[in-house]
Amino acid sequence: MISRGGLAVAGALAAIALPVGAAPLTAQQERDIDVSVGEWLARTGAPSVSIAVVNGGEIAYAKAYGSARLAPRHAATPETRYAIDSVSKEFTAAAMLKLQEEGKLSLDDKVAKYFPDLAGADKVTIRQILSHTAGYRDYWPQDYVTIEMGRPVTTRALLDEWAKKPLDFAPGTDWQYSNTGFVIAGAIVEKISGRSLVSFLRTNVFEPLHMQGVIDADQSSADAIGYTRWGNGPIRVAQKEGPGWLFAAGELAMAPRELARWDISLMARSLLKPASYDVFYTSIKLANGRDSHYSAGLGVRDDHGRLVLSHGGGGSGFLSSNSMWPAEKIAIAAFTNSDWATPDDVAARVAFVVVPPTEAEARARAVFRDFQAGKIDRNLFTDNANAYLSPAVLADQKAGLAPFGPPRTFELKGEQVRGGLNTRSWRILTAKGALMAVERAYPNGKLDQFTISKADD
Repeated sequence: MISRGGLAVAGALAAIALPVGAAPLTAQQERDIDVSVGEWLARTGAPSVSIAVVNGGEIAYAKAYGSARLAPRHAATPETRYAIDSVSKEFTAAAMLKLQEEGKLSLDDKVAKYFPDLAGADKVTIRQILSHTAGYRDYWPQDYVTIEMGRPVTTRALLDEWAKKPLDFAPGTDWQYSNTGFVIAGAIVEKISGRSLVSFLRTNVFEPLHMQGVIDADQSSADAIGYTRWGNGPIRVAQKEGPGWLFAAGELAMAPRELARWDISLMARSLLKPASYDVFYTSIKLANGRDSHYSAGLGVRDDHGRLVLSHGGGGSGFLSSNSMWPAEKIAIAAFTNSDWATPDDVAARVAFVVVPPTEAEARARAVFRDFQAGKIDRNLFTDNANAYLSPAVLADQKAGLAPFGPPRTFELKGEQVRGGLNTRSWRILTAKGALMAVERAYPNGKLDQFTISKADD
């Protein structure tokens, strides 16, 4: 595991005052976010979700929805701390990079320099354990707390059991998510620094960035209570992992706006040296040249011309999502105290409101809005399409699409060329359900087709 307004919702809705110089959202953007997130909360049954939005390189909005605790009911606030689980890996990587800046290690050091008794230690590099390309067997692939994980464990015992197993593949030849690798990374940080990982991070990351509320959820508990469900049954308090199991792979708890401060520094490249940020921003290539789309504790992807850095977290009773658009200076952090309702969906809803659409998406959104209103801009379409989109067709589209309500997300699912036409598939999540649009356009941009059908929710 450890991976990955407008509505009446349980608990209070609380917002923060913005610091001077922040880039606030518009009142309409705030309303749109509140309505959309409220819909998500009501639909999923998650006890709560808390978000922070960075816009223009400043914290623009932070709000909590629902209940941090259900019995007795206690409203979530923007200060409520949630376990962020694997989003912690970003910070473990930062600790490693800080030590490299100080000349105390190199990411190209072999693990054998620090723990020669581990499997493949003379072949695996620190860079590979930070990028999940080392081959160490993951100790927690399950989506629940195993019998063993319910008991306390020491870092040494965890390494002895899991990091001495034969490697799952030759280092650098494949990508496989491994919490074990990050335990090794944390152990190296502690061995070199002579301090606990959290203490090292507090001095070198949290205090400089004014992240004052961060706690070690491996040894204590977050403010929010984590909840789970079996099947679609009642909501139950989730079992806490035994002390020691989360460690460098997922031990931190914080409020979303504290993570937002880290995101701001990462996008501004303001805390570490330039070379360290190059590591964060550059995905690792495997031996066969394939892109892993992962750097050091961060996912790295090209979203149709936009760089996106991201990571999710999942533990017992908690899920977290962290996404950054560095060029746009936008970031979204979303945490929930449920382990069945992904906050990635919340982040996507917020991104729909705050991240400027690409040119192609902006046009598709406009066409969809026009279809819901029973009209089109005929200058966008070819003669064939204009003939197809008769007044009768437009009237039927209005009758069929208007009840779905406004879109909440607009996602490009695929793009290819067919018959000389650039074909795009869009998945549109609305207030009342999901739709799929198929768009076909000539190289000059004229639309020869834009058809919409019902999609699975």
